Amino acid sequence: MAGSPATVKPTPILKDELDIVIPTIRNLDFLEMWRPFFQPYHLIIVQDGDPSKTIKVPEGFDYELYNRNDINRILGPKASCISFKDSACRCFGFMVSKKKYIYTIDDDCFQINALEQHIKNLLSPSTPHFFNTLYDPYREGADFVRGYPFSLREGVATAISHGLWMNIPDYDAPTQLVKPLERNTRYVDAVMTIPKGTLFPMCGMNLAFNRELVGPALYFGLMGDGQPIGRYDDMWAGWCVKGLPYIWHSKASNPFVNLKKEYKGIFWQEEIIPFFQSVKMSKEATTVQKCYIELSKEVKEKLGKVDPYFDKLADAMVTWIEAWDELNPSSAEKPAK
Repeated sequence: MAGSPATVKPTPILKDELDIVIPTIRNLDFLEMWRPFFQPYHLIIVQDGDPSKTIKVPEGFDYELYNRNDINRILGPKASCISFKDSACRCFGFMVSKKKYIYTIDDDCFQINALEQHIKNLLSPSTPHFFNTLYDPYREGADFVRGYPFSLREGVATAISHGLWMNIPDYDAPTQLVKPLERNTRYVDAVMTIPKGTLFPMCGMNLAFNRELVGPALYFGLMGDGQPIGRYDDMWAGWCVKGLPYIWHSKASNPFVNLKKEYKGIFWQEEIIPFFQSVKMSKEATTVQKCYIELSKEVKEKLGKVDPYFDKLADAMVTWIEAWDELNPSSAEKPAK
C-alpha cells in the first residue's frame, strides 16, 4: 500500500543552491540543535586557530572542513588575505562555495529557525528606493501603502538578509562593560529594507546573502592575529556592500578582550563611516570585482592617511579579488547590479 502523501517530506527550499558557512575553534555540538534545519544543506566549516586540533562534527551532516593548512595549500601566497585567529576566516568559505546563496552563523548560536526567514528574504524583492510604512510589502497580509509609487513596486533583487539575535546583545566592549546584564527578550516580527545610501552595522553572526550578486564584496578584511584590530570584520564587509530572523546568542565574549581588539576601530570608525558615505564608483566599474578594486584604491588613498593598517588592508582587498577570481573564474566578468 502506497504511503500517504502527508508522510512525504517536502524538499527544503534552495537545498542545492545554498551553503552554510561556519567558522569555529571548537567541536560543533551546537549543530544538534540546528539539525532539523541544517541537515538537508551542505556545510562549509572553516577551522580557526591551531590546524592540528581535531574538530568533531556530529554524524549525519554533509560537510567539508578547512583548516589553516588547507587555506595555505589552496591559495598559496594569496592566503595572506584570509585572517587568522578571527572569525573573519569565514570568508574563505564564501570563496570556495559554488552555490548561489550563503548562510553564515557563529558556533555559539542556538536556533529559532532563522534560516527559513533568511531564504524567504533572499527570494523576495527589496525596496531600497522608497520606504514602505508596512515594512515588507511582499509578506502575506501586507502590501504597498497609499502614496507608494507604482513604478517602484516591483522592487529589486535582495542581496543580503541581515539577521538579529535574542538574549546577549552584540554590543561593543564599552557598552558591554556598562550593561553586563542586559538581555534582548523582545522579538519583533518585522522585515524591512535598509534604504539606499544608508549604512548599517552588519553582523556576521546570523547573515545570508546572494553570493552571485555580491560575493566578491563580502570580504571580512584583515583582522585578528598580527593585525591592530578585530571584531570589525563583518562591519567592514557591510560598509563595503551596504546593502528578521533571530537567533539565540548564548555566549557573551569577554568585554576586556573585546576592548583590546576594538579600541582602534572605535576611533577609526569616525573616519571610516564618512569615507563610505562619500565614496563613488566610476562608470568603468561594471562588475563587483572592478568596484571592489576601485574601492581598494580609495581605501589606500583616503584611509591610508588614518593609519598604515589601511594600506595593508587595501592590498589585501586586491589579493582577495585575485584569489576569488582564481577559484571562481566564471564570475569574473559578471556585471554589477
